[in-house]
Amino acid sequence: MEKITRSGSAAPLSSYTEAVDWINSLIPFGIRPGLERIELLMEKLGHPHRKLKFIHVAGTNGKGSTCAFLTRVLIQSGYTVGTFTSPYITKFTNRFQYNGADIPEETLLELVNKLRPLVQEIAAGELGSPTMFEVSTALAILYYGEVCYPDVVVWETGLGGRLDVTNIVTPVVSVITNVGHDHTDVLGDTLELIAGEKAGIIKPGVPAVSCVSQPEAVAVLKAKAAATRSTLYLAGEDFSYSNVEMRDGRQHFTFKGPFRSLELDIAMKGEHQLENAAGAMMALEVLRQYMAFMLEDEDVLEGFRGTFWAGRLEEVGTSPRIILDGAHNPEGAESLAKSLPQFGPYGKLNLLMGMLANKHHESYLKHILPIVDTLILTEPDFRKKMDAEDLQAIAESLRNKYAKENLEIIVERNWGQALHLLQTITADDDLAVVSGTLYLISDVRSTLLRQPDSEKGW
Repeated sequence: MEKITRSGSAAPLSSYTEAVDWINSLIPFGIRPGLERIELLMEKLGHPHRKLKFIHVAGTNGKGSTCAFLTRVLIQSGYTVGTFTSPYITKFTNRFQYNGADIPEETLLELVNKLRPLVQEIAAGELGSPTMFEVSTALAILYYGEVCYPDVVVWETGLGGRLDVTNIVTPVVSVITNVGHDHTDVLGDTLELIAGEKAGIIKPGVPAVSCVSQPEAVAVLKAKAAATRSTLYLAGEDFSYSNVEMRDGRQHFTFKGPFRSLELDIAMKGEHQLENAAGAMMALEVLRQYMAFMLEDEDVLEGFRGTFWAGRLEEVGTSPRIILDGAHNPEGAESLAKSLPQFGPYGKLNLLMGMLANKHHESYLKHILPIVDTLILTEPDFRKKMDAEDLQAIAESLRNKYAKENLEIIVERNWGQALHLLQTITADDDLAVVSGTLYLISDVRSTLLRQPDSEKGW
């Protein structure tokens, strides 16, 4: 029950936990594409986002990794950087970072108490209550625009782009990593429709960078860039990467852009990370070439070399070897399957997966079944989880066409017991993988790394 003051307004929240609980209490308002509520909220706050420089990042996969590359290089180059990402992997505060450190709990509480009366005011009007993601976005803007004032904010979209609340900002450069089949219930079920939503972050006169490759999606991006008179830097046409080789456990490659070429190393595994790194490098080149950002080569190289992103092909165990990867859509599954050989030879591959109920699981499993010896199906601890037996039915329907001859499929609804089973059946020369929704990855990661303050949610 909410405490009410004599004036009739809700009393200020008194702890970090109360603040996060209040934000999460807005989850039932769902995902409601549109900018009306966030625009009204910003108006009431005096438009703090207009004081900031943003790099806006959209795309189906690779947004988080691209944000991580950009953040690390800019910090290494001496800039102060805000980074807003979602969902979080360990704790709610992960989403609001300044120079790589989470927002302090007391600062989050203070900003929530500033936002809450305004949110309640809007909720009482015809627009209805702002959603959890809208309030989180407003909180990020307040943190960067009124508390820490970073030189640049690396700004990840939540869903799509055109109607995503993060699209309230006008960035200095826009980045669209790629386009694939995800959130088709909201964004549309063709690549053209999805690309159109992502292309919505391209603003008049603001340069854009993209690694999109499908011709029909590229055509959408080019049309949008032409309509907004924005310069579009496209992978394969305006920049590229080549000469890829593994050196001392890192991926080494040559970046070639319109202004120069550069040799780069990244510790992150997977061919898709080369694409993400190249896109980030092109965005940095735009900042260096046209916006007077001082980015020395040695800082750029060190920044890329030192970039890490939790839950993306992350090795968290050695006996047995366990890889965590938040691949949860067909394109992510394809990248995972291609990337596992980079972890060296292994005997059997045992994979634990759990999914939400709104994904293309058939297409996902077509990439996974050919490489797996044992598939353990579980359920994430989340309200929109996919029933493990429904997932089993899909896997069985694809078995004859795609699976290894002796594939074993096991259902264990309890993810903790499923993880224990995975550890038990994986020998030292085998490889264990946990994949699927980040809600499962988050819980498994906090268990394996013994993180007592990990939190649950979006």
